[in-house]
Amino acid sequence: MTLTSTMIDGAQVVTVNAERIDAAMAIQFKEDMRSQTDNGPERVILDLSEVKFIDSSGLGAIVAAMKQLGGGRKLDLAGLTPVVDKVFRLTRMDTVFSLYPTLDEATGGMTANT
Repeated sequence: MTLTSTMIDGAQVVTVNAERIDAAMAIQFKEDMRSQTDNGPERVILDLSEVKFIDSSGLGAIVAAMKQLGGGRKLDLAGLTPVVDKVFRLTRMDTVFSLYPTLDEATGGMTANT
């Protein structure tokens, strides 16, 4: 799984460059998230706009990534496709995470720091 990271207005944006987060990818996702977000800023935004499918293992991996951040740090989710959004809402994970329809809305329209 390929994750890319950038800073936008003091928040770290981690983009998932894969169409699926499922059982086959969950462990690698958790490891990649840990290495990308270790010692980062308080707010991390996970950009899921490329993800077309997520299963329970993928949900668990995202929850684990949130827990790995530790206290005082926040994981928000952005760019959920309709299928992924439905999974988060059906499982009530929308009460755990702040969900934003687009990355632009999650960042408040700020541009990437270069």
